[in-house]
Amino acid sequence: MRRPARRPTMKDIARRAGVSESAVSFALNDRPGVSPATRERVRRVAEQLGWQPSTAARALSGEGAATVGLVLARPARTLGVESFFLRLVSGVQEVLAERRLGLLFQVVEDVAAECEVYRRWWAEHRVDGLLVVDPRHDDPRPGLLDSLGLPAVIIGGLEPAPPDGAVEYPAISQLRTDDAGAMASIVDHLFQLGHRRIVHIAGLPELAHTQRRTHSLHAAANARGLTEVRSVSTDYSDTEGAAATRAVLAGERPPTAIVYDNDVMAVAGLAVAAERGLAVPGDLAIVAWDDSVLCRSTHPGLTALVRDTSAFGRRAATALLALLDGGPAVHVLDERPRLTPRGSTVRDAR
Repeated sequence: MRRPARRPTMKDIARRAGVSESAVSFALNDRPGVSPATRERVRRVAEQLGWQPSTAARALSGEGAATVGLVLARPARTLGVESFFLRLVSGVQEVLAERRLGLLFQVVEDVAAECEVYRRWWAEHRVDGLLVVDPRHDDPRPGLLDSLGLPAVIIGGLEPAPPDGAVEYPAISQLRTDDAGAMASIVDHLFQLGHRRIVHIAGLPELAHTQRRTHSLHAAANARGLTEVRSVSTDYSDTEGAAATRAVLAGERPPTAIVYDNDVMAVAGLAVAAERGLAVPGDLAIVAWDDSVLCRSTHPGLTALVRDTSAFGRRAATALLALLDGGPAVHVLDERPRLTPRGSTVRDAR
């Protein structure tokens, strides 16, 4: 068997550069004690040897782990079919790569387990900061992270929302999504098309964005005098999305329009409509919350909210790096997704 390649060490650099190991340490860590010429020679030799600082050593010396953490407390079975998180992480990683930072990712069963991961990572100096997703009402995570002193960005925004300009936690930024405005645009679109019975097949009920969408749905319906509007909770999977669709369509007064909280459930709903012999959009209109290649590949194409999820991830990562660089916590409302009508709500639309 071949032996694994040995990583170059400071001793190797010292031997090649003809200096002491302490001089190498001073040079590579930008500390006084060596001349500019020696510092330059040491760095040149380190580059030639392919030397990289040890993450563990950096953590122990208080210089940081060069790693950002992301924990997802959702059913693992739902992750393989939903593209939102893949696109979000791709945007995050794009920004982190520019700073040569790593992303430590873990999936857990619930928020309690997520908090335990945070405590362990903090104790082990595993991460410099965190990206926190799926905020909840009265979320316990910001208070915990504040007590641990871990900088973080809450992606999606907490409920209740803080007053304008208020920052509750000095090292926790929020990147909020305009779920309320997006849902209002969907209801307006369906109302203009003549729909009066609308069902929202939602995601997990404890999530803040689910609550914002549901509240906005009912507010928009009340403003238009609509009384047959409701939400049904699911786990975001195609299986539960299809089951919920069958249940609402089997009711005494089935909806004429259904809004799904992700693309996967919307495609499942389209399949259920076909199995029941319902024409889309003639008998049933369908709207997907997040646009994706799935929405553009069905027949008819699915009306969907369009946003650049990768860019959203880049903005979240940039906000976290600003905190790590010593900047103040900020609360930012991200741009509203744009509703793009297609054939699932408008005849002859592509």
